[in-house]
Amino acid sequence: MPKQIVANTADIEWVNRAKAGEMEAFEALVGRHEKQVYSLALRMLRHESDAEDVTQQTFLSALENLGGFRGDSSFSTWLLRIATHAALKVIRKKGGLDTVSLEASTESPENEEAIPHPEYIADWRQSPEELVEQNETRRLLEEALARLDEKHRLVFLLRDVEGMSVKETAVALSLSEANVKVRLLRARLQLRELLTLTLGDPESRIKRAHHHHA
Repeated sequence: MPKQIVANTADIEWVNRAKAGEMEAFEALVGRHEKQVYSLALRMLRHESDAEDVTQQTFLSALENLGGFRGDSSFSTWLLRIATHAALKVIRKKGGLDTVSLEASTESPENEEAIPHPEYIADWRQSPEELVEQNETRRLLEEALARLDEKHRLVFLLRDVEGMSVKETAVALSLSEANVKVRLLRARLQLRELLTLTLGDPESRIKRAHHHHA
């Protein structure tokens, strides 16, 4: 049985016991997922104390709303959704993200001009989401992620780092699925370009094509 399915099955058992009032079961869920929630919060907020606060708030909210968990998604995804909302509140409180910039569906996936054409892309096989798993390039990726604007960075974190589906990412960030796809593409292109400057072979550089309009 795949590891993820085993984890989900174990979570359901703990959730059911926690719903029945067994506090030890909820503490077990905290132990299983605390590291993942903190990791996401830290990547979103880039500040340890804020990430710790969001992690604590996430599990407090989860405990208060456990009765509302219906199992439509995995418990892990449900938790990350709560953590995302908590982290977004912190970001907005600090003035780092305009509420409208995430929630308004203003980007049209049909608008090709919205997709940037990287200036510098070398021929390399690994994608940013694959590189995130490699320790030797993790720091480089974290630095590149920090250079992305919030709306693209958050989509990449949820979709490619945490493994949420496009639909789950859209729900967590209050976006349309179409906008998630556009922002994810933008994030991947920007990260690929930034990482190429360090990891790519300059000899295989692909120059940006210039289009002439009649």
